[in-house]
Amino acid sequence: MGDVANFLPSTNGLQFINSWPNEPDIVVNVASVGSVTIGSASNGLCGGMVFTVLDVFTAQRPPLVDPEPPAGSPLFTYIVQRLMDSWDLPTGVLTYYQWMNLPDADTGVWVATLHGVGWHTITEEWPVIRAQLDAGHLAPLGLVTVSSADPSLLGKNHQVLAYGYQLDGTQLTIKVYDPNTDPSSGDGVTISLSLANPGGTTPITHNVGISEGIRGFFHVPYTPANPSALGA
Repeated sequence: MGDVANFLPSTNGLQFINSWPNEPDIVVNVASVGSVTIGSASNGLCGGMVFTVLDVFTAQRPPLVDPEPPAGSPLFTYIVQRLMDSWDLPTGVLTYYQWMNLPDADTGVWVATLHGVGWHTITEEWPVIRAQLDAGHLAPLGLVTVSSADPSLLGKNHQVLAYGYQLDGTQLTIKVYDPNTDPSSGDGVTISLSLANPGGTTPITHNVGISEGIRGFFHVPYTPANPSALGA
């Protein structure tokens, strides 16, 4: 149900995992948040990898087949630039930060209710993501893993690419390309949750290649770039 035709992470994803021991840090200043480090060796370049895969697929070019992370190559430069694009500065960084400061479940009563990450995920974000998938479009997702007001933890959040879903009643499973998962296992990565109680705490189960849990997720705005210089 809702699968994008002709896309599988094992063939359309990058053929290496998100491990960049020699990459440079990227530091940007975001109003109300301060200096944010993006793309450190520990945090990787997940958003850039997601956008690169999405660019190649959208342009209907053959998948990239490089077997190793291309440090210092044109592909590396492209991935770093697309990482910056995936953060949608400054809006995207602020979205991650705002969600990091939300409760898991709704708090307060009536007009004073503060909606939690579960409500935003189920009520606002999932309908947008579903519409993209139903229209045959891949959907980049921002995964919020942290509950903290510390902006230095922004890099612990993650990005993946949704390419399909299954909905059984209120039980939702989303199929994703995860840059942290080896391509040989990439077709089995999913994120699952119940849509039954948006106002409550919404447990999310997953086998994405991160050590943290997923508190919620949102669609990431995407504008295509031309990957022809990569030889794709």
